[in-house]
Amino acid sequence: MDRVRPALYLALLLILVLIWQAWNQDYGQPPTSQGPAPGAEQRTADQDQASSERADVPSAPAAREASPAAEPEAGGDKGEPIRVVTDVLDVRISPKGGDIVRAALPTYPVSSDRPEEPFVLLETSDKYYIAQSGLIHERRQGMDTEGRAPSHHARFTADQQTYKLQEGQERLQVPLTWEGPDGITVTKVYTFHRGRFVVDMAQRVDNDGQTRWVGRQYRQLRHGPIVGEDNTSQFIYTFTGAAYYDGSYEKIDFEDMADNPLRKDIQGGWIAILQHYFFSSWIPNQEQTNGYYTKSLQDQAIPHYIIGMRSPALSAEPGESASFHSRFYAGPKLQEQLKEIAPGLELSVDYGIFTFLSKPLFWLLDFFHSLVGNWGFAIILVTLVIKIAFYKLSEASYRSMAKMRAVQPQLKSIKERFGDDKQRMNQALMDLYRKEKINPLGGCLPILIQIPVFIALYWVLVESVELRQAPFMLWIDDLSARDPYYVLPVLMGITMFLQQKLNPAPLDPIQQKVMMALPLVFTVFFAFFPAGLVLYWFINNLLSIGQQWVITRRMEQGAT
Repeated sequence: MDRVRPALYLALLLILVLIWQAWNQDYGQPPTSQGPAPGAEQRTADQDQASSERADVPSAPAAREASPAAEPEAGGDKGEPIRVVTDVLDVRISPKGGDIVRAALPTYPVSSDRPEEPFVLLETSDKYYIAQSGLIHERRQGMDTEGRAPSHHARFTADQQTYKLQEGQERLQVPLTWEGPDGITVTKVYTFHRGRFVVDMAQRVDNDGQTRWVGRQYRQLRHGPIVGEDNTSQFIYTFTGAAYYDGSYEKIDFEDMADNPLRKDIQGGWIAILQHYFFSSWIPNQEQTNGYYTKSLQDQAIPHYIIGMRSPALSAEPGESASFHSRFYAGPKLQEQLKEIAPGLELSVDYGIFTFLSKPLFWLLDFFHSLVGNWGFAIILVTLVIKIAFYKLSEASYRSMAKMRAVQPQLKSIKERFGDDKQRMNQALMDLYRKEKINPLGGCLPILIQIPVFIALYWVLVESVELRQAPFMLWIDDLSARDPYYVLPVLMGITMFLQQKLNPAPLDPIQQKVMMALPLVFTVFFAFFPAGLVLYWFINNLLSIGQQWVITRRMEQGAT
């Protein structure tokens, strides 16, 4: 029974294991290969590009033969990208395919010490992460359809090189045009809106030829290998990869795309590529059924990963038009806004298996922030509410520990008398617990019940973009970054040490040493954690110490 004491630290040890697993997943895996194996034959850049361009265009359904797309100048991206600037987006659209090849977020600086430099979500320099779209022409049996359609390798033209949302203007349209053979003209129009990260995209096919045109729209997101901070954040693991929604939220690791490619027809839904705090997504008409797919391919010996969707076919008779519509999102994971865009899109804020607890906790955190205007004080108030909610459970735990502390001299006496006879010692301990009406496991259950709540709040503080670069007070100017002077981690370690002094010490000397080492171990781990998490644990420890001290004092004075 002398091992009861360590059970009271089960919650702390469990979190420590979770931290280690997350750290190992981030930093313990071998890096993704960025090139061919030693001695492997090198292909030329032109060969790789040609292979990639053939592989990354989705095909039409197998039952219908797709004619090859007409792609003038597909061998290179000639021409400067078209720049589009709104109040919340700074976008580059390539003339090649009309792809979105860069998306910066001016209202979200890359860091608090570089406020003028916007965070870049999509780009082709440090990482390869772009949004592509195009059309696939179909040839159907019995139809003389010799028209063509532009994939994302075709060449588009625009009237301007720069578009900017002017003061008082609510929306901005950017049209790009492709002219193909047989009188086929495709106009791709992006519509940007003031204050919104979602962009409308339409592809209109005008058939001025002599034969019927039949084709499909596809939209896809393409990402290169994970590099830099895409999947790391101060020793905390966050998911970087693909996701889709088919009524339930599904994540896909990039590496799984090669072994288990997605092929699925889904009504509505959406596709996305996620990273910490930000993501991009293609959102189709929710009444439409699209063919969802994933691909893994090599571009100059570097792996690239694609998730996309292909629409049903539309047709345009000679002299008629056909239009395809979609929406594209590139921005932060703001839950309230995402709910309004598409069903399930707010699930991109991934709280894990305790989402049902995390959502109300975030609502409470956001509510307190609306009252006090400071996320740090909001965290303190949420911690206080959680402590009040579990007051009775915590009280039972602390009463049990206080009783154990009161009989500590008798426990030591029993150990000295029967230390060599485990059976007699355990029997004597049971008799003592029965006599003093002590449940040696009474302090464990309340802690176990609180573990899911703690983990849920943990993910709220990790995943919520609202806390990114949010200042608290004094030297804490970013609750999502570590304490630059390690003051909070040290204070947290001190409170853990004080808690141990209020608890009964384990009888086993080895266990005593382990317990004494825990505050130091947690201090070192938490030194690299976001300040918001450390603030929560520190305040929780302070409240626990106060509650435990009062209960212990009352029991020592004989109060009930």
